Amino acid sequence: MVDQRVLNAKRLLGRLAGQVPVQEEGFGKLQKMAEVIDQQPEELRYTLRQALDFFLISMESHEASDMDLGGVGTNGQVWFRVYGHKKPFPELGSFTVDEADLLLLNLIAPGQRQELWENHQLHFSHQIMSPAGPMRFRATLYLEMNHLALSLRRINVEIRPFKSLGLHKNVARLMSLEYQKRGLILITGISGSGKSSTLDTIIDANNRTSYGHIVVIADPLEHLHVSKKSVIRQREVGRDVKSFRDGVIQALRQDPDIIVIAEMRDAETFSAVLEAADSGHKVFATLHTSSAVESIDRILGETPPLEQQRVRERLASLLACVISQKLVPTLDGKLVLAKEVMVTNGAVRSAIRNNHTDEIYHVIQQSNHEGMVTMEQDLARLVRSNVISFAEALNHANNKKRLEDLVQYQTNLT
Repeated sequence: MVDQRVLNAKRLLGRLAGQVPVQEEGFGKLQKMAEVIDQQPEELRYTLRQALDFFLISMESHEASDMDLGGVGTNGQVWFRVYGHKKPFPELGSFTVDEADLLLLNLIAPGQRQELWENHQLHFSHQIMSPAGPMRFRATLYLEMNHLALSLRRINVEIRPFKSLGLHKNVARLMSLEYQKRGLILITGISGSGKSSTLDTIIDANNRTSYGHIVVIADPLEHLHVSKKSVIRQREVGRDVKSFRDGVIQALRQDPDIIVIAEMRDAETFSAVLEAADSGHKVFATLHTSSAVESIDRILGETPPLEQQRVRERLASLLACVISQKLVPTLDGKLVLAKEVMVTNGAVRSAIRNNHTDEIYHVIQQSNHEGMVTMEQDLARLVRSNVISFAEALNHANNKKRLEDLVQYQTNLT
């Protein structure tokens, strides 16, 4: 049965949709809808927010990580991603595209709408109070066939323990300001691979153990850290600073010990990140890449050809570690972290400097004693431990043939 809060909102939305001139269409129609929303009393707008809050709270009870709402593609339904699988939940109710447009326009402030009109998309963070406490979300509002669509990800309020990352002691030390004061550490993976959660765990570990100054630059800010041993400054792109690049450059004048860049998106940010690491700071950043080699090649690929050798030299000197991760479905229907870890030792530095990045995989494979592990080795470990199936391991391997050989070798040993 559909929740009463949703039914109340749907009745109001139907009435509001009737106030939009029928001759309006496309982008102009959305702007007229925004005007209609702005004319409504707070009591009515609160009723609309209650329906959306109900969906967000329902994410927790369904153990959902993401929600999709609005636009044409959802067929008027609310969609949740649960342990990697996205599916509709018709029991939560349904909306016409116009009703969903109004519901989503009520979610954002006039200033945010202006950004939406200009860019046809809006990235923002959102917070509600649930019976269990505050819930935070990372959201993207965008246009789909002249209607609004919302993609929203739930942010874990509780940070997982540092030990849960399963890092070798050598790698764990590299994450710590107490052990190493400078260098660049990359956390990489595709969207939804848990990069932000890993980054928050590392920030929290340093916050609890090191006296220092941590500057976080994100778009949007996800977990809000509370200063403990370290003072933490959290700056949101678009609100507190114009761009990631500007945030990094400004951070250099703010007496930081650690600079965290939630995402490196372009060549200018890559350059600023290298500058920050080169100036003697500890820098953490994320990339949308699936392996250590791909991460290095991505940075070099964003560099003009005439400057690539200089960047290779800087990377060889500054890069301390790359952790590339994936979330893999387990045999019991949940998700587990699989990771590739590269530590920049002498062999890796030489490979980067001499443009032989194809040799790095072999170095990682042969350097488990230093804390390194290939994605295939970690997937094979999870198969051997009966945590994931071989089929899932194969599906998430960067090199399927190497995984097959590794699993076969381990099988022969037993």
